[in-house]
Amino acid sequence: MVNMIKKLRIKFVIINMSIVTIMLCVIFGLIFHFTKADLEQESINMMQNIAGRPFQLVIPNELGEDVRLPYFVIQIGVRGEMISRGGGYYDLSDDEFLGDLVEVIYTSPKTFGVIKEYKLRYYRVDTPMSRYLVFADITSELATLDNLVKSSFIIGGISFLTFLGISILLSKWAVEPVELAWKEQRQFVADASHELKTPLTVIMTNAELAQSPEYDDEKKQRFIGSILTMSRQMRGLIERMLELARVDSSETKANMRVVNFSKLVSDSLLPFEPVFFEKGLELKAEIDENIRVEGEEAELRQVLDVLLDNAQKYSKERGTTWVTLKKQGKGRCLLTVANEGKGISPEEAQNIFKRFYRGDQARSRTGSFGLGLSIAEAIVTRHRGKVWVESSDGINRFHVELLA
Repeated sequence: MVNMIKKLRIKFVIINMSIVTIMLCVIFGLIFHFTKADLEQESINMMQNIAGRPFQLVIPNELGEDVRLPYFVIQIGVRGEMISRGGGYYDLSDDEFLGDLVEVIYTSPKTFGVIKEYKLRYYRVDTPMSRYLVFADITSELATLDNLVKSSFIIGGISFLTFLGISILLSKWAVEPVELAWKEQRQFVADASHELKTPLTVIMTNAELAQSPEYDDEKKQRFIGSILTMSRQMRGLIERMLELARVDSSETKANMRVVNFSKLVSDSLLPFEPVFFEKGLELKAEIDENIRVEGEEAELRQVLDVLLDNAQKYSKERGTTWVTLKKQGKGRCLLTVANEGKGISPEEAQNIFKRFYRGDQARSRTGSFGLGLSIAEAIVTRHRGKVWVESSDGINRFHVELLA
């Protein structure tokens, strides 16, 4: 299981970092694309503006406000001869160099283009009497793009490592519920095995004794009675475990409806009144009328049964149990089952809703398996409520808050 948790964390990190890497590549790719497009468009716009004033192109060193890049212009006659040149940013005395540029442009079918070996962008304008060739230097443009790529790699690398660290931390947080559930399941199996082992041992021992010829019929009947008692206890435990599993796996809201919770609580008290009376205990109730909640009636009644059964089992001699149901603020109600008895310590209060937990080992002699409160908590949680316990001045109070 440890390896499975580890693999789950690694898988989480890989998936997360794959998403981050794709996002970073897309973001930096878009930044590079739009930056390159803007620089190219700016250069082309400048060249078009220069080409739009053909009679001024031959005037060297005359710059307009829209001229932001080094440029030069060549005017070609109808017979292909070089009529004029101008620009001032380049040495235009090298006829061989200029001839090579003209030849490249003439062999290209495109009006716009880039001559990579000279780091120049050209724009060709044809008129009836001549042809104008505008050249713009793209050295700064290439340098800007190169610096952008380097910056993107640096920022991308730092971002990748940062997100990697965050992903590792998040992976631990993300799989923590799985790890906790696994630990709880392992503990549940261990506790269930322990709870079943004890009565099973008793059953096997009594069965062996009942088969022995050394004992008379009276003792054998006593052994058989012990077997039946332990068998019923095992059946009760298995039923409780199945009940808890059913509540845990129940996600459907098909049986949810509006329930008169006030009436449900009042009706749930009736079967317990003779139980409390026979044990010399007092049961008091204070229930506000017409409190309605959305839920499953059978499950809500089960919560009441668990809390009342708990109260009568662990109440002090001739103690009193109070059941109250009141409105709690806007849209909520609070059910409280309080009884006089041995105080619950803060440590017990934190663990009392855990499965198979029994703070007082004597509870095992009362037929308690430590599952009732776990079942109640699971039901309340499924009904979007919360349950907790408070203990003070010799009174233990179990509170259930539900939407109303």
